[in-house]
Amino acid sequence: MKEKKNKKLYIEGKLTDFERIKMNSNYLRGTINEDLKDCITNGFNGDNFSLIRFHGMYQQDDRDIRLERIEQKLEPRYAIMLRCRLPAGVITTNQWLKIDKFATEKTLYRTIRLTNRQTFQFHGIFKKDLKSVHKMLHSIGLDSLGTANDVNRNVICTSNPIESELHHEVYEWAKKISEHLLPQTKAYAEIWLDKKKISTTDHEPILSKTYLPRKFKTSIVIPPHNDVDLHANDMNFIAIAEKRKLVGFNVLIGGGLSIEHGNKNTWPSCAIPLGFIPINKVLSVSESIVTTQRDWGNRTNRKNAKTRYTLHRVGFHVFKKEVEKRAHITFDSIRPYYFTTRGDRFGWIEGIDNKWHFTVFIPNGRIIDNSDQSIKSALAQVARIHKGDFRLTANQNIIIAGVDQKDKKEIENIFFAHGMLNKITELRKNSMACVSFPTCPLAMAEAERKLPFFITQIEKILLKYNMEKEKIVFRITGCPNGCGRSLLAEIGLIGKSPGHYNLYLGGNHIGTRIAKIYAENCTEKEILDHLEELIKIWSEKRDYKEYFGDFVIRFGIVKAVINSETDFWIK
Repeated sequence: MKEKKNKKLYIEGKLTDFERIKMNSNYLRGTINEDLKDCITNGFNGDNFSLIRFHGMYQQDDRDIRLERIEQKLEPRYAIMLRCRLPAGVITTNQWLKIDKFATEKTLYRTIRLTNRQTFQFHGIFKKDLKSVHKMLHSIGLDSLGTANDVNRNVICTSNPIESELHHEVYEWAKKISEHLLPQTKAYAEIWLDKKKISTTDHEPILSKTYLPRKFKTSIVIPPHNDVDLHANDMNFIAIAEKRKLVGFNVLIGGGLSIEHGNKNTWPSCAIPLGFIPINKVLSVSESIVTTQRDWGNRTNRKNAKTRYTLHRVGFHVFKKEVEKRAHITFDSIRPYYFTTRGDRFGWIEGIDNKWHFTVFIPNGRIIDNSDQSIKSALAQVARIHKGDFRLTANQNIIIAGVDQKDKKEIENIFFAHGMLNKITELRKNSMACVSFPTCPLAMAEAERKLPFFITQIEKILLKYNMEKEKIVFRITGCPNGCGRSLLAEIGLIGKSPGHYNLYLGGNHIGTRIAKIYAENCTEKEILDHLEELIKIWSEKRDYKEYFGDFVIRFGIVKAVINSETDFWIK
């Protein structure tokens, strides 16, 4: 990253309205309590619409029926999406049964949605039930604090069901980082758990009264599996082990994928290395990175407020020196590491502790019962008998972890009886979509509901050219905000308008290269025509076992994105 002369550490100018909202919120309280008493609307008013996000909730409406309700002179059918805080995605079977029960009894859609940040979401909670969901989560040791808006989001971690001892140690660090960087305000407990306000003064020593300039994402990765897509995150810790013992972490910063269509002042970026740290420096370094971004991040333009833009503006070495100063550390050189995979490994895998782990494919991450599969019922049945825990993966699947040899068959039979052990193609295993329509207010095109169509059609193309056993990382998002991580895919679609997408190519199978635009504003037919032509050429011209993303770069179909700032927007 090029160093800049006349570096501006602090941006001067008119602050965004989000900064006013945070400053006037009384440490995230706002007037949320008053809104909860308003029975005229199912939505939240004014600043509270944004403030509830800090508490892990988004106000949404069903866009499929929005026009119909307008014609009927009704307000949109507002409902709340709630996202749980679940560091590293580990959840007990008792916790799972409680969230399954709530989803069935209290949500509009009666489903649970696994996210690619290793947690779950409830969609369709009415305002009158919000306190009950927070109290239910609290009763089982969970919460939704800090899973949205300008804070450190849910900390994700390699699921790694093989090296169980190392995973457990790294999982503990994921929890510690999450707790250390949480908002300290008591507003969450007061509003949602009916705790009495104590007389002490609120204080946010890490996040400040106005919190961060923008959302902040953290990952922990255990090589050689990049199953969390570390390059999509602001702050990343790569576990370094010697003789199966964790000795420290390589630290990388500045990853991120969100862009704005046509805005060349926005670009995606892979994370870049700061250096190696011993394990006793994890919390001080994570705090120092966050507080440096807190102080130097852009609060006048939210589109350029993420960590990668701060690095670009002030210079990487300036940022690094400030982190070293605040953490009282000098980074060592990056320790060697490599990645071989980033997807999940399905079926039974034996860990070094002689326990077995069963990874279950969840289409679109949607826990639901339908005519093809009874996923929700199957997982609830397994939870009632399983003695280990569940692990939600960063690829929207679920691992039944810590199974004794004698219990394997019973668990397998449950999934078989519920239609969940059908053969799955490599393409389908490596696919992902964001939620998009009908609930996401930012959606420009379909994603989750359209993914099965695209997968089925591409499978037919692959079969036609005898490539059906090949792996391709395929992802689709309904807008350019990056939730489905399409810009790290070998084939990525980003919604432009209903039925139209930008087509990106050239990410690699281990998730260390940004994809580049190949065709803009394409219809579904145009996308499939493009892909048939490209897959045909790939089948004829590729090197031995060459991945699709590598082929389109080598063959000159798209150029590799080396420097995102300069390369990404050049066609």
